[in-house]
Amino acid sequence: MRAFGTDFAAPPGYLNTPSIGIPPAPVAEAVAESVERWRTGAVRPDDFDEYVTRARAGFARLVGVEPGRVASGASVSQLIANVTAALPAGTRVLVAEGDFTSVTFPFAVHPGVTVTEVPLAELPARVEGHDVVAVSVVQSADGRIVDLPALRAAAEAAGAAVLLDATQAVGWLPLELAWADWVAGTAYKWLGSPRGSAWLAVRPDAQERTHAVAANWYAGEDPWATVYGLPLRLAGDARAFDLSPAWLAQVGSAVALEYFAGLDLAQVRAHNTGLADTLLEKLGRPPRGTAIVSLEGDPARVAEAGVVSSVRGGRVRVGFHLYNTLDDVERVLPAFE
Repeated sequence: MRAFGTDFAAPPGYLNTPSIGIPPAPVAEAVAESVERWRTGAVRPDDFDEYVTRARAGFARLVGVEPGRVASGASVSQLIANVTAALPAGTRVLVAEGDFTSVTFPFAVHPGVTVTEVPLAELPARVEGHDVVAVSVVQSADGRIVDLPALRAAAEAAGAAVLLDATQAVGWLPLELAWADWVAGTAYKWLGSPRGSAWLAVRPDAQERTHAVAANWYAGEDPWATVYGLPLRLAGDARAFDLSPAWLAQVGSAVALEYFAGLDLAQVRAHNTGLADTLLEKLGRPPRGTAIVSLEGDPARVAEAGVVSSVRGGRVRVGFHLYNTLDDVERVLPAFE
């Protein structure tokens, strides 16, 4: 099908984007071409630097920061570890109850850190008395969206740092997150990229509060000049936290993030949430204004209806994206009659 100016091969009833996104055709084609060049010995390691740079710039545009503020890695938890490793003993961290564990576990594993869980809706009101707040912009399990303006105001009033995981938001929700100390995200869900690429935006004044736990040659100012020998010489910006890239993932991400960064994400949001809220309306439930819907139901019946979904927290989870239509809404309904 064709949607938002490009082609997708998403099958009818595919509502599993919160787990694995379907790539735009040019993304799949770019990866396939790169595989062929690899297969025939036509690539060199530095060929992939361009893709790392393009993907970094795409993520920067999508979250509203400059590219030099963005570190490139492989997974959200690996990147957040750069934040938690720098926390002093006694740090008090506030998180949302039931948040994705790639956000919370890197803090919880730190022996000198106290982590407190509170309901998502209470998070802004509970910031006082904490040093760091870490939360997903959109909750993976059920699509709830954190109140970002309230969180920002509360954190500024309390002098607390903020780490946001934008994984379930970036690609469909317009974001301006330059105010946050750190913003993490990965691309294999709503951004339709291969798994293996992720980013961490670091506010300039937060860089000294971030520790390069996996310092490596690719984190140098000029990676090809830091392949051998000491002294330590990391980049002066957020690239100091880079991980040596997963090449094929970066190829796909470069193309995908440029595509999504060029979209009117307000239109994407209206499309996605319009379908999600239509489903809720047809099921007699109030709209929620998010692309992810969590429903009590029998996963087997959902599968029998020809719907690809996930089960999270004991509930059926579906997500609506660019390539979904009202036909997908209608396909879900029989499973909940």
